[in-house]
Amino acid sequence: MSVGYQRENLPSCWQEFNHINRYWDKTTGLSTAKILPGEFYVTAHNEAITTVLGSCISACVRDPVAGLGGMNHFMLPIGNSASSSQQEDAARYGNFAMEQMINDILRNGGNRDNLEIKIFGGGRVMKGVTDVGKKNINFVKEYIILEQLNLLAEDVGGNYPRKVMYLPKTGKVKMKKLISKHNSTVETRDETYFERITHQKTEGEIELFD
Repeated sequence: MSVGYQRENLPSCWQEFNHINRYWDKTTGLSTAKILPGEFYVTAHNEAITTVLGSCISACVRDPVAGLGGMNHFMLPIGNSASSSQQEDAARYGNFAMEQMINDILRNGGNRDNLEIKIFGGGRVMKGVTDVGKKNINFVKEYIILEQLNLLAEDVGGNYPRKVMYLPKTGKVKMKKLISKHNSTVETRDETYFERITHQKTEGEIELFD
């Protein structure tokens, strides 16, 4: 964050996104929202949304006519609404993450017929567990077909993490494949997060990536 550039100087965001980590990126010259697993962010401003993905999926969705869109970050395909009553819990799962974000876009002026989608992530980065990334990929593709949405681009699968930056205003995506890892940070944190959300109820937010 640039020195002296406080959060109150950033473009306003809708109240439901006050918990999202937002900062001024002096390299890009843009207000940037950094989302973690189980989060999504929607904006009508010229902002960037960024995250780091291992086995998780991020769907970038926008209405180019209305000029707004967002990005989510989910770890598992399907969740039970009975055990995921709070948004921060529910959005860990693909079905809730997609529905919540799309509904938010529509509620703020988007049109379902105009929506365009790009998907990223789903890498096989965890050892010794089911290929969660593949399940996430299958889910999001089936969801897009079922909901008759327009998939413009994808970069999914493989055995490496990805860093993604999305600009909903223009639809532009910058993505870096983190193939040469000097440590197993993403792998370890994905495994830890997977264990926590599948074997115990999580209280509060979990920070998976720095």
